[in-house]
Amino acid sequence: MKTLMRWLGRGLLLGAILLLAWQLWLLIGVAWWSQVDPGSTSFMRLRLAEMQEKNPKATLRYQWVPYDNISIHLKRAVVAAEDDRFVDHDGFDWEGIQRAMERNERRGRAVAGGSTISQQLAKNLFLSPSRSYFRKAQEAVITVMIETLWSKRRILEVYLNVVEWGDGVFGAEAAARRYYGVSAARLGPGEAARLAVMLPNPRKYERSFGPRLAAHAERIRGRMAYSQVP
Repeated sequence: MKTLMRWLGRGLLLGAILLLAWQLWLLIGVAWWSQVDPGSTSFMRLRLAEMQEKNPKATLRYQWVPYDNISIHLKRAVVAAEDDRFVDHDGFDWEGIQRAMERNERRGRAVAGGSTISQQLAKNLFLSPSRSYFRKAQEAVITVMIETLWSKRRILEVYLNVVEWGDGVFGAEAAARRYYGVSAARLGPGEAARLAVMLPNPRKYERSFGPRLAAHAERIRGRMAYSQVP
């Protein structure tokens, strides 16, 4: 029994060391990307692998553009649609989480998540779309790292550049050119609102942008004037 307990203790210690080392590695990555623009993300690599299973020559559409080269309309639309308290919270919108929980309880299933732009960015950069308590906990830790080391401007800049906007389409520049044939800097209010409402399920809405989503885009367009962006 003593031998078993000794080995169990060593196993727990090793697990704790490995977990700490992983968190340190993530912290280094967050610090690095606070100054260096990401060439790819975890989500991009996963999506590319899926695409290349069907077509080995498949590539992603992705082009980084600086914050000032992204339309102010798209910035406001995304904040209005995804995280209207973005500039005020510390990475977690507790009021939004409470509203999401109440909505899910009324529906009897998960229909809202309450994730902020910072949380979504943490997941996109380092994690996967899988659902688990460990992944959510890790997402929260990375969110704290990002909010501590990055400015709100940097968070929104990276998010708009790496978020998925369709089948193999990542970032505002690729999305603007894919759907409207213009640069991200030239997106107007209506175009920006339509792109913003695609974010919850971009591959689905790329194929089918129905009347309900169009109506939602109009609501977002009406709220954009009140969106605060860094």
